[in-house]
Amino acid sequence: MRIIAKSTLRKFWESSPQCFEAKAPIEAWYAEAKKAKWQTPQEIKEQFRSVSILKNSRAVFNVGGNKYRLIVAIDYSRQTIFIRFIGTHSQYNKINAEVV
Repeated sequence: MRIIAKSTLRKFWESSPQCFEAKAPIEAWYAEAKKAKWQTPQEIKEQFRSVSILKNSRAVFNVGGNKYRLIVAIDYSRQTIFIRFIGTHSQYNKINAEVV
């Protein structure tokens, strides 16, 4: 999969010393997703059991032992993932995951 954009992830872990611990798990997710060739939400679920599948081809990943949430939009036909949000649980609780 092509991922747009890693810079969004980098900005998050560089945003504060607290978020820097997210770097390794985010990079691990990125490496797995980049190698993936998902065609359906079920294929994502097979690889990442804790993923939540939402409407509009969106998925929410728990990252870093469930400390962080990553929301992506996926264009399966173009094999592209668009990063829509990365944040802590408290930040995630303040947004609508289906519209960010």
